[in-house]
Amino acid sequence: MDENKMRHLEFIQNVISRMAQNSFLLKGWTVTLVSALFIFANTKDIDNSYLIVAYIPIFFFWILDSYFLHEEKLFRKMYDSVRIKLEKDIDFEMNPSIFKGEVDSWLEVVVSKTLILFYLPIFGVILIALFYL
Repeated sequence: MDENKMRHLEFIQNVISRMAQNSFLLKGWTVTLVSALFIFANTKDIDNSYLIVAYIPIFFFWILDSYFLHEEKLFRKMYDSVRIKLEKDIDFEMNPSIFKGEVDSWLEVVVSKTLILFYLPIFGVILIALFYL
């Protein structure tokens, strides 16, 4: 494989790795924040407002996580496109927006199995805790 193509693929792979790492960190922060809010709500004087406030970071982390997953999908499409290009056609383009029609829309990513199976149970646990407390 030619050097320009390898460098371009490395650039794209680095972006994909950062997107995946950001997604992983968001999930970790979600669990950490929700756990911390449960701890504060579980003091002697139980305060449901801490549990209600827990919905805020979950909602925003879910939206941000879906953004990173959508961007990752776009860059994976770009990677596939660059992979089959000829050396003379390598232009080091890093704008994946031309592939938007080839991957799920951002809204479809928000409700994808991957994110639903992580964030919806957390929403449910908080809802159960609100009714229990």
